[in-house]
Amino acid sequence: MISPLNPTPILQISFASFNQQMRRSLEIWKMGTVNYLEALKLQEKLASDRKALKITDTLLSLQHPLTYRVGKRETIHNLLIPDSELKAIGAELHYTQRGGDITFHGPHQAILYPIVSLRHIGLGARKYVEKLELTMIELASMYGVKAQVGNKCETGVWVEDRKIGAIGVRISSGITSHGLAFNMDPDLDYFKHIVPCGIVDKDVTSLRKEADVELPAEEVIQEQLIACFVRIFGYNDVILKVMITSSESRGNFSTYFAERLKMKWHETGFSMKYFPCHF
Repeated sequence: MISPLNPTPILQISFASFNQQMRRSLEIWKMGTVNYLEALKLQEKLASDRKALKITDTLLSLQHPLTYRVGKRETIHNLLIPDSELKAIGAELHYTQRGGDITFHGPHQAILYPIVSLRHIGLGARKYVEKLELTMIELASMYGVKAQVGNKCETGVWVEDRKIGAIGVRISSGITSHGLAFNMDPDLDYFKHIVPCGIVDKDVTSLRKEADVELPAEEVIQEQLIACFVRIFGYNDVILKVMITSSESRGNFSTYFAERLKMKWHETGFSMKYFPCHF
């Protein structure tokens, strides 16, 4: 895991859309696995900086170790095991000021935390959440999975009556934090310890469980989720920063990602400039 408060990017890539009618800028941080509290501190700092106009809209792409988090309604009764058992399975419990009920985060779950100005992108809170839902729906459709929004009072994205993606957001002074979690292939047994999002008698599922096709590497799926977000929210001036900690991985890392991302972003109508970062 990395400490994200002072992350060191080893690769920075800039994208510019061929359509320059309205410039909408986004900086994307691909961060690997990040402790939940560290990610929360980073979001708070970035949200403050975005409010002060010190940074542009920013999207964090990451995964968490085993974590249960409770929203601002503090519905701890939807946690079905005692603290002692949480420690036994290696999970942490955290309380946050985001919306929504209790949820689970863990390995093999793709998480996006947008730190964006709703005023800048011209969206209200409801429309913003709808676009987050659409981001996950579009990703699922790429693998032949028909996902949809839930019924009234059922947040997130569903495949029939099985939840595949969760949403919990915080909006303060028009700046967003927290975001979405899409189940690529997490261990679904961890959801049995909670009433997911406070919704009784509904199952949780994953892309691995629902798709009839062989899935690519998780890194590819996470990149596709980012691409869906960029397109749906209309960003056309994008900088991607990739963060890693293992010095052993740095040899061919930059070239590998530059070539793979170049192909992907050209397919979505973007040109690319590649800038290796210095340490």
